[in-house]
Amino acid sequence: MKLTLIITTYNWPVSLELVLKSVKNQTICPYEVIIADDGSNIETKDVVNSFIRYSDINTIHSWQEDVGFRAARSRNNAILKSSGDYIVLIDGDMILHSNFIRDHIDSAESGYFVQGSRVLLSKKQTKKNLIHKNINFTFLSPGLMNRKNAIHSRFLSKVFLNKNKYISGVRSCNMAFYRNDFLNVNGFNNDFEGWGREDSELVVRLINSGVKRKNIRFCAIQYHLWHDENNRESLKSNEAILDAAIKNNIQYCKNGINSIKNYES
Repeated sequence: MKLTLIITTYNWPVSLELVLKSVKNQTICPYEVIIADDGSNIETKDVVNSFIRYSDINTIHSWQEDVGFRAARSRNNAILKSSGDYIVLIDGDMILHSNFIRDHIDSAESGYFVQGSRVLLSKKQTKKNLIHKNINFTFLSPGLMNRKNAIHSRFLSKVFLNKNKYISGVRSCNMAFYRNDFLNVNGFNNDFEGWGREDSELVVRLINSGVKRKNIRFCAIQYHLWHDENNRESLKSNEAILDAAIKNNIQYCKNGINSIKNYES
């Protein structure tokens, strides 16, 4: 399997540096890494270039102009540049367990997209980690706010494996799918601007197209660095797009990854 790791980021280079450090620390490295950059400044570019210089992993910096929060379009841009057949999405504030990529490879299953969980770090612990550049955590590490999610166990992962068609609890900070399934529904909907619901709407269309959901726990662990909440002023309009996809059983969005492809061509 050629696994592409997509990392979304926007103007938090010190966090991205730790995430990329945890990528280099994987027991199985991804086939390629693509940074989905929603318009960051030169500091982020420097972090990415440093990673490219000192890593053997094929890495692409996918940058778009900063004209507001456009995570959907940014991820579409990145996936358009990908060459892997399996996509794992994370955010640029998620430090990865050393077996994160291996666990996602083991969890991949035809006909399913995968939803993973996260461990939340406290504000105090996040500040310490950013200063000391620590990427190593265990179940006993201080500052873990939902400690049970830090348990890594193949046995427990099999016991608590859950397959369903629900959209609640969808988070693209730890999500995986086959590239062809993603393209089949035309990727993320570029109509989403501002924070919220672009990942849930993608999942609705995947489920409507016949791709089921697979929840995994106690594997593919990631540690979420604390930060202030994003501005949610666009949430109402974004929820209207999501509601329309649910009500109308939509499988294919008009303004998706093909719109970018056609525009660039």
